[in-house]
Amino acid sequence: MEYKNIIFKKRDGIGYVTMNREKALNALNTEVLTELDHVFCAIDQDEEVKIAIITGKGRAFIAGADIGQMAKLSGPEGRDMTIQGQQVMDRIESITKPVIAAINGFALGGGNELSMACDIRIASEKAKFGQPEVNLGIIPGYGGTQRLPRLVGKGMAKKLIYSAEMIDAEEAYRIGLVDEVVPAEYLMETAEKLARTIMSKAPISIKMAKVAINNGINCDLKIGVQFEAEAYTSTFVSADRVEGMMAFVEKRPAEFKNR
Repeated sequence: MEYKNIIFKKRDGIGYVTMNREKALNALNTEVLTELDHVFCAIDQDEEVKIAIITGKGRAFIAGADIGQMAKLSGPEGRDMTIQGQQVMDRIESITKPVIAAINGFALGGGNELSMACDIRIASEKAKFGQPEVNLGIIPGYGGTQRLPRLVGKGMAKKLIYSAEMIDAEEAYRIGLVDEVVPAEYLMETAEKLARTIMSKAPISIKMAKVAINNGINCDLKIGVQFEAEAYTSTFVSADRVEGMMAFVEKRPAEFKNR
């Protein structure tokens, strides 16, 4: 697929997805959503790519959905776009490889929702966050009413959604919406350093940890630990588990083979 709205590159095991609608502040429309779904499906299937980093070109990460397009939609068409957006966020969240959001600027509406679908969020000190949908007579529709309370708690999520307040990166970090805040000039360097650290670990362990966390978070504790037990067993019977433990005993770096 030829991408018109995103840039995809891969280097040294990292897949880089850059939102590339700079004049539109990287706003999401149906075409962009289709491209995002395709690229993350490709990343999941590409053995050369071990981890992904998504960021935005210009002063926005993603400044929300494309209101110009949305304003022209009928009720059923609006529902279709919402379902498409939810499916893309689910795709990003559920691929077997970690996804790091390197949030360079505005992450509003669908942009904040996309960042929440990523495994880890690193924000530039210049980043801004918010769910402004109630200003438009709608509500968050790409998973925001579900993922936001899971990250920051029900009360804070309601405050942000009801007020449409825009917050800065430090406040986002304080409430748990992002995992780290760094100076803008170090954003990609920080994301890449973390990506390389994660890639140095056993790939099957990273994969199964993601499965256990993502599945367990939506269950009660008793069911969640059952997911953990099954995921743990998958790693324990792997060749990488043997290699990792032998390397520890022999005091040498492990050489993982993803099997």
